Amino acid sequence: MTTPTALIAEDEPLLAAALQAELARAWPALRVLATVGDGVSAVAQALALRPDVLFFDIRMPGQSGLDAAAELMDAWDDTAAPFPALVFVTAYDQYAVQAFEAQAIDYLLKPVQPTRLQKSVQKLRLALAQRAPAAIVSEVTENPETAPLAERLRQLLAALEPAAPAPLRQLVVSAPGSSGQRVRMVPIRQVLFLQAADKYVRVVTAEGEHLLRTPLKELLPQLDAAEFWQIHRATVVRADAIDHVQRDEHGRLHLHLRGCPERLAVSRLYAQRFRAL
Repeated sequence: MTTPTALIAEDEPLLAAALQAELARAWPALRVLATVGDGVSAVAQALALRPDVLFFDIRMPGQSGLDAAAELMDAWDDTAAPFPALVFVTAYDQYAVQAFEAQAIDYLLKPVQPTRLQKSVQKLRLALAQRAPAAIVSEVTENPETAPLAERLRQLLAALEPAAPAPLRQLVVSAPGSSGQRVRMVPIRQVLFLQAADKYVRVVTAEGEHLLRTPLKELLPQLDAAEFWQIHRATVVRADAIDHVQRDEHGRLHLHLRGCPERLAVSRLYAQRFRAL
């Protein structure tokens, strides 16, 4: 068996060093390939190094550990290597811990305790021993190993979202390229999809496109989940506007909406909605 490898994503250097030291004692064979301090670097290094195990802090600058894991899952190539075993390191309260346990996703509470780490190591070693070779992958989007984790991660993201405010009825938007002085009101019922783009959110209707400065993550809790479906970490679509779904040559799903010429990618995190295809 090859030497197991890991990546640590932790924005506090002392805690990262402490975790690496405890891992050296609990799992001497494990080789830590890199330690990074933010979510964006965690995704980039994981894709470059292809570790067997990820230790992701929940709260990191720029991008949370949960969001980094979701982005990484979308970008991961299952034909190169199986998706890594995933452990979150968290200082969250008991409510969040219950959310992790409900979704059977492993976690470590800060400060990491040696006895608790040993239990995680046992789980990880068993998971790696039982893992299928990278060459054995599904021909469809959802790798049979990755699909259950994608569903658990999606449920965990939903469980840790703050309580929803009052539902949106309309959006205050500006036209692309405008100075921001010309704004208009767009009723939410006219929106075909919302998509994060740089510092803005694209608001696309049958009549055209507008821009919104409010981050998509802030809009999501205000949208009716039965009316708007999230299909990607950056895209939310009106469910009753979906015309059809297609798979490309790589098994990835894409949506086509009525009244919209764009083809919208469906991430594996949300592909379970279309599992019957």
